[in-house]
Amino acid sequence: MSKSIKIDPFSRIEGHLAIRIEVAENHIKEAFCSGEMFRGFENILNNRHPLDAQQITQRICGVCPIDHGIASVLAQDAAYRVTPPENGWLVRNLIQGANYLMSHITHFYHLSALDFVDITAIRKYTGNDPQLSYLKDWVEVQLASKSIYPAAPFLPRYEGDYLKDTSFNVVAIKHYLEALEIRALCHKMAAVFCGKIPHAPALIPGGVTERVTIDKIISYRSMLQKVQTFVENAYLPDVLAVAKAFPDYFKIGRGCGNFLAYGAFPESTGQKTQLFPPGVVISGRLTSLDISQITEDVMYSLFASPSGLSPSRGQTVPDPHKAMAYSWLKAPRYKRQVMEVGPLARMMVLYLKGETPVKEQIDVVLASLDKRPDDLISVMGRHAARALETRIIAARCFAWLDQLMPGKPAFADFEIPDTGQGVGLTEAARGALGHWLEIKNGRIANYQCVVPTTWNCSPRDDQGNPGAVETALVGTPVADDKNPIEAARVVRSFDPCIACAVH
Repeated sequence: MSKSIKIDPFSRIEGHLAIRIEVAENHIKEAFCSGEMFRGFENILNNRHPLDAQQITQRICGVCPIDHGIASVLAQDAAYRVTPPENGWLVRNLIQGANYLMSHITHFYHLSALDFVDITAIRKYTGNDPQLSYLKDWVEVQLASKSIYPAAPFLPRYEGDYLKDTSFNVVAIKHYLEALEIRALCHKMAAVFCGKIPHAPALIPGGVTERVTIDKIISYRSMLQKVQTFVENAYLPDVLAVAKAFPDYFKIGRGCGNFLAYGAFPESTGQKTQLFPPGVVISGRLTSLDISQITEDVMYSLFASPSGLSPSRGQTVPDPHKAMAYSWLKAPRYKRQVMEVGPLARMMVLYLKGETPVKEQIDVVLASLDKRPDDLISVMGRHAARALETRIIAARCFAWLDQLMPGKPAFADFEIPDTGQGVGLTEAARGALGHWLEIKNGRIANYQCVVPTTWNCSPRDDQGNPGAVETALVGTPVADDKNPIEAARVVRSFDPCIACAVH
């Protein structure tokens, strides 16, 4: 007989998510992801001036506004038939790259690490670091109060679920604190070229409004050097240490095994080549991306729009009392297949393409963990892919800085047509992000966003197939049904952003 367990609210993610799992014989047999709010940004955009789009869509998310801004200006680039000059796409890369670095580091230390790191180990700290000493006193107070602090659980039943190495726990806690400073530094890097963050005003069709100067290049570079040092000396080593301490999580959370990537970070004018290329992996076979094969089902979604529509014809009609529906997320599919998106998808596409030196870096990480490429399709594989991607982007940002040409234009002029269409595809930190734009009479006639978490946390489709996270949860062991931390680790490995997905 199965037992139904609901985790609601699901903490340490972006937005409002509920997970219901059916557990029998200490394993998850079924899972259901529910996005619990409706935001309707697509409807807000209807009949607005097209140039409002990149500013309004950035308000979809406070964590990844840059990615939405990039997707929106790419859709407008296509609709206006304008190509940014070299400085334009380079600066976009640097802005988006800084946002990636911030997002990935934040995800591990402030959202996921506390699923593995024992914060109570700080009680054994005997050093003189003022931050750690303060934290030690705070933990003692929390333990004495018998409370469960939202950042990390303290009740006795959690003992044994975390890392045993006291010294590593203390180091990881110190890095948690340092990551707060690095996060702010990444924001400052982006703001050098985009004016402010979140919600950058500098992103426009045809490029960016900011001028490229030597002072800006030097400022960005000096901060990037600090971020790269943290990635190399703290983030990547910490992820690998956690992976070695929890080897079972290379077998947990495998999911659908299909991957989709739109591609991101152009390396030439017109996006002819990209740092992360587009691609689709189904049943281990890599194929080219064909966006005409993307559709969205809504049988189990709280929308009244028809099922099976392409995003180019998508509708956003809320129906909060719809029978059988249990989520405000739609169910996007590629050739009717469930797909996973995100850093792991990007690494799988790169690996199967045989791209070097990225493939070599993946092989080095796999060798250090004594794992095969297929082992990456897992909870720990997602964390490892995200950390490795952070290293790749940090290194590439230096190269993009070197390519900038101070004094040269960073945008190309354009005219807005009375009628037009455009699709903006990029890779947000969390995965494949697409914006579909239609213009009629000089106004936005339709705007649709299909975001990474719409793919990953989708409900069942019209054929009853569970989404990527729902699939990954099935088979996960649950040692204590009062503390299903194993399920939490699976879900957080996807880095969900429900605020982005509920449209």
